[in-house]
Amino acid sequence: MGKFTKFEHKRFGILVIIVAISGFSQGMLLPLISVIFEQDGVSSALNGLNATGLYIGTLLVAPFMEAPLRRFGYKPIIIIGGLLVFISLLLFPLWKNIAFWYFLRLVIGLGDHALHFSTQTWVTSFSPKHRLGRNIAIYGLSFGFGFAAGPLFVPLINVFEGLPFIISGILCMLAWSLVFLLKNDFPTIMKGTNVAGNSIGRFKATIVVAWLAFLGPFGYGFLESSLNAIYPVYALRSGFAATAISVVLATFSVGGLASQLPLGMLSDRIGRRLVFLITLGGGAVTFCVASFFESSVVAILILFFIAGLFVGSIFSLGISYMTDLTPTELLPTGNLLCGIFFSLGSLLGPSLGGLFLEFEAKFSFLLLVSLFLGTLFLLSLIGGMKLKAA
Repeated sequence: MGKFTKFEHKRFGILVIIVAISGFSQGMLLPLISVIFEQDGVSSALNGLNATGLYIGTLLVAPFMEAPLRRFGYKPIIIIGGLLVFISLLLFPLWKNIAFWYFLRLVIGLGDHALHFSTQTWVTSFSPKHRLGRNIAIYGLSFGFGFAAGPLFVPLINVFEGLPFIISGILCMLAWSLVFLLKNDFPTIMKGTNVAGNSIGRFKATIVVAWLAFLGPFGYGFLESSLNAIYPVYALRSGFAATAISVVLATFSVGGLASQLPLGMLSDRIGRRLVFLITLGGGAVTFCVASFFESSVVAILILFFIAGLFVGSIFSLGISYMTDLTPTELLPTGNLLCGIFFSLGSLLGPSLGGLFLEFEAKFSFLLLVSLFLGTLFLLSLIGGMKLKAA
């Protein structure tokens, strides 16, 4: 973590815990509701559409997040975001209704974005450049640990359908309470520039210098939402048991956990772009291979773990890459755009995946994921070459 003071260690630790529990709730929520809806006979298209509520909520609030963060600081935004998340989670068991659950997912999207935007910007603002990849990797690792544990709680619906929601809500509330131990802080204020008070100007300036980095959050958003909201339905129809599916999803996350810190440290040494290309290319090849072995649970477990080793870190790599490319004064805007691109990818995942299942395409869903990652690889390769030539 670099040479942090005792206070900075405490601050970083609390932010890591908050993000871990948030990851747990997200990792549980997507497959949990997908399995419940599939067992209730809800169509795959409607199932996928309902999963987009989380990300539409993020997109709705994203354009309005930067101004309050600069005005009120990090702590109040985290408090409000965490409050929205755990209250919504505890409300799920009260009324089982598609529209009501969609609304709750939308509110969770609002809260999650506020929480992640604030914690993520806070971490990137106080991390030294030579430790940035490592610190962001630890941040991503904490989210990944939570996200990996989330699907393992899906089988609790066999005890009581509302039990996973209640457990997740209580854990989020406990983690959220830790933020009150922190002293508030504020992002760097832009000075001497004509985009200081212009959100559109800041967005344009940041996209121009860092668009390549945003492919990481975009790709991870697609993977997270499609694998956790659509793949469970696809796997159930292929004859997998719900318990086996939860283990497969957790295995992918574990692969990401295993490589998160090594890849972050490697990117500090050899550069983000090269590591980014390796992860995207490796992920595309692994999912392509997995499409030929999808009837075997053992093979899918192994290949999902390998895929996780490659692409489970592309969100945190994208954040580190963005921080390298973006001026300090534009870091809040860059982190905001990371969240927006993550949400766009997350919307595309279940929407495209739901249509895929509805029309019962003749090729594997895993091949669709492979093609998506291959496209990002080509964009990164060509875009990076142009950037170096400029």
